[in-house]
Amino acid sequence: MANQNAASSASEKKYLKWYNKVGYGSGDLAANCVYGLLTSFVMIYMTDSIGLNAGIIGTLIMVSKLFDGFTDIIFGNLMDRTHSKMGKARPWMFWSQLGNSFFLICCFAIPLDWGQKAQYAFFFISYTLLNAIFYTANNIAYASLTSLITKNTSERVQVGSIRFMFSLATNLTVASITMKLVESFGGGAVGWRSVAILYAVIALVVNTISVLSVKELPREEEEEILQGEKKKEDVSIVKALKILFTNKYFLLLLLIYICIYLQTGIQGIAVYFMRDILGDANLLGTFTMAQMLPMIIGLVFTPMLVSKFKGMYKVNLAGYCLAFVCRIFFIIGGLTLNVPLMLGAAFVAGLGTSPVTGDINALISSTTDYAYKKTGYHVEGAMFSASSVGIKVGGGVGTALAGWLLEASGYVGTAAKQPASYYAAIKGLYLFFPLVMVIVMIILLSQMTVEKANAKWDADHPGMEHE
Repeated sequence: MANQNAASSASEKKYLKWYNKVGYGSGDLAANCVYGLLTSFVMIYMTDSIGLNAGIIGTLIMVSKLFDGFTDIIFGNLMDRTHSKMGKARPWMFWSQLGNSFFLICCFAIPLDWGQKAQYAFFFISYTLLNAIFYTANNIAYASLTSLITKNTSERVQVGSIRFMFSLATNLTVASITMKLVESFGGGAVGWRSVAILYAVIALVVNTISVLSVKELPREEEEEILQGEKKKEDVSIVKALKILFTNKYFLLLLLIYICIYLQTGIQGIAVYFMRDILGDANLLGTFTMAQMLPMIIGLVFTPMLVSKFKGMYKVNLAGYCLAFVCRIFFIIGGLTLNVPLMLGAAFVAGLGTSPVTGDINALISSTTDYAYKKTGYHVEGAMFSASSVGIKVGGGVGTALAGWLLEASGYVGTAAKQPASYYAAIKGLYLFFPLVMVIVMIILLSQMTVEKANAKWDADHPGMEHE
C-alpha cells in the first residue's frame, strides 16, 4: 500500500514551472520548421522548380520510409540505454538537430546543373538521412521527455497541449508565409533554398532553448514512484519489441499517429488545390488558419475537459464524432466551390480533433505506465517510437500518395496547361480523404481504453511489487 500511496502522491506532485512547460513546448516549433516545410512544399518545389517527376519523387519518399521502420526502434532502444549527465533523452534531442537543419537545407538545394538521375539520388540520400536518422533521434527524444520530466498526469496533458500549440502555430506560419518568402528571396530554386536556410537556423536555435529549459527526473525518484521497482537491466531491442507488439495500446497508438500524419502528408496536395481549383495559392494560409486556429483554442481547454470528464477517452471520441459531421459539409463546400462553408466546416472540425492532438503524449505516457505494470521494464524510448514511426510513415506515405496521384493524373509541373484528370484527382484527394481518416480514427479511439486498464490493474494489485 505504501508503494501505491507513493505513486498517488507522485501523480499529484508538481514538477514543472510555467517556463519549463513553455520551454519544452517550444521544441515543436523547431520540429515543425523542418516538418512543415518538408511535408507541405517539397513536392511542389521538386516538380515546379526542379522539374522532376512527381511519381518518382513519391516512390523515393515511400522507399525512404522502409529505413525509418528500423531506425525508430533502434534509436528508441539506444535512448533507453543512455545514461549521461544530461539524462537519457536530452543529449539525443540536442545533437540530432544539427543533422536536421543541415539536411533540410540539402533537400531544398538540389544542384541545378546535375542530371536528373543525380538529382533524384541527391534528394533521396538527403531526405533519408534527415528522416531516418536525425529527425528520428530528435523526435523520439523529444516525445520521451514527457515521461522523463514529470510523473504528474495533469502536467503531462498540459505540456502536451503547449507543445502542440507551438506545433500548430508553426505549421500555420509556415503555410501562410512560405510562398511569399520564396518570392521575396528571388523565387524559383534560389528562393526555396534561402527559405530552407532560414527555417533551419530558427529550428537549431529554438531546439537548443527547449533542451536547456528542462531537466529529467533523477532515476532514483523515478524508480521510487513506479511501484517498488527492483533495479532493472537495460532492455534489449528484441525484448523491447516483444513488449511493444504484445501491448495492444501501443499498436493502437501507432495506428492513430499514422492516421493523423497520413492526412498531414496529404496536405502536400493542398497548395495545388488552392492554386488550381480555388485560383489563389496564398489561400493555403487562410485554410491552414481555419484548421489550426480552432485546434489551438481547443488545446487551451483540453486539460479542463479531461479533468471534467475524468479521463481522455470520452473527450477524444466525442471530438472526432463532431469532426465526422463537419467533414461532410467540407466536401459539399469543396464541390460547390463555397469557400466560406469550407472554412467554417474546417474550423469546427479543428475544435473536435484538438483534444487528441493535445493529450496524445499523455496517452503514450499512460501506455508506457501500463507496459511497466505488466512487465516491470522501462521502455520509454521504444514506446515513444510510436510517435516518430507514425509521424514519418504517415507523413511519408501521405506525401508519396500525393506524388503518385499527380503522376497518375498526368500532371507536369513545367507544362502551361494540365489535363482535366488532374483537377478531378486533386479534388478527390483533398476533399474526400480526410473524411475516411476521421472514420478510421473514430474506430481506433473507441478501443483506446488504456486509462481504464491502468485503473483496473491498480485495483487488482493494491501495493503489489514487481518480482
